[in-house]
Amino acid sequence: MGQAIAVRQGAEGWCRIRLMRYRWLITILVLSVRALSAAAEPVDFSRDVLPILSTNCFACHGPDEKKRKAKLRLDVEAEAKRSKDGEAPLVSGAPEKSSVYDRIVTTDPDDLMPPPDSHKSLTPDQIDTLRRWIEEGAKWGRHWSFEPVNRPAGTIDSLVSEALAKKPLKLKLRPPAPPQVLVRRLWLDLVGVPPTPEVADRFATDPSPAAYEALIDDLLKQPQFGEHWARMWLDLARYADTKGYEKDLGRTIWPYRDWVVEALNADMPLDQFTLEQLAGDLLPEPTESQLIATAFHRNTMSNDEGGTDNEEFRQVAVKDRIDTTIQVWMG
Repeated sequence: MGQAIAVRQGAEGWCRIRLMRYRWLITILVLSVRALSAAAEPVDFSRDVLPILSTNCFACHGPDEKKRKAKLRLDVEAEAKRSKDGEAPLVSGAPEKSSVYDRIVTTDPDDLMPPPDSHKSLTPDQIDTLRRWIEEGAKWGRHWSFEPVNRPAGTIDSLVSEALAKKPLKLKLRPPAPPQVLVRRLWLDLVGVPPTPEVADRFATDPSPAAYEALIDDLLKQPQFGEHWARMWLDLARYADTKGYEKDLGRTIWPYRDWVVEALNADMPLDQFTLEQLAGDLLPEPTESQLIATAFHRNTMSNDEGGTDNEEFRQVAVKDRIDTTIQVWMG
């Protein structure tokens, strides 16, 4: 009996050992396949390199001129590859000639980048990624949002169409809209009014992509574009030409309305659009336009009726400004 138990335990132990060996073998195979596939796949700047640079390098070698060190920019390709005193930060195809790569792999703490006092360091995988990227030409690439849109081979529409065709009703997707419908949608979206018959007919005779893009550019230049889209923003900013409450007296706040229209027509960047409305009066030597922008805070209702408590309505106005600011910019 004892011998049988011993034999069984020995067999179980041997099985466990073999099972562990198989597990290790499978793990090694999986890691090898991943390593081979990673090595075979070209390094993508946006996906693989930009996160490394932005996390570890841009604080000292990025867009902020005041914080930039050694006059080195790594966020702009031309600057990162510009030769200075006989050497360049990045040399396409040659990591050994790239001063940035030398600083990354050096063992000298005085030259090491990122510096030890930054409490940042690159992993071996990250260093290898940068090395392969430089060997492959240190191609910058463009942000994905600037890449041309390609129609995928298998679209969701084709899958939906295939599924609908199997239904008893034999439903089909709607065909592409005709030129007259497209131009009407475009006008309503950009300037808020339908096109004239002459415009619609002219586009119908040439509905090419180039003509469509030209029509978009033309509408974006129209003053009606800013007027139409300003309505959406003015609703968020609780704009009104009157003070509200029972008397609902008029007030002179239309310059703020015009400022919003002009800002949209001038394609003002969102950060500037935000800054001037929230703190235009706090900017160095603010312009009249920047002062007008702060009327965003003055869109609150005010009560001129007799017997009202000014402090009460001041607090109501403060709360309204806070609520509106948070809702507009933070959702």
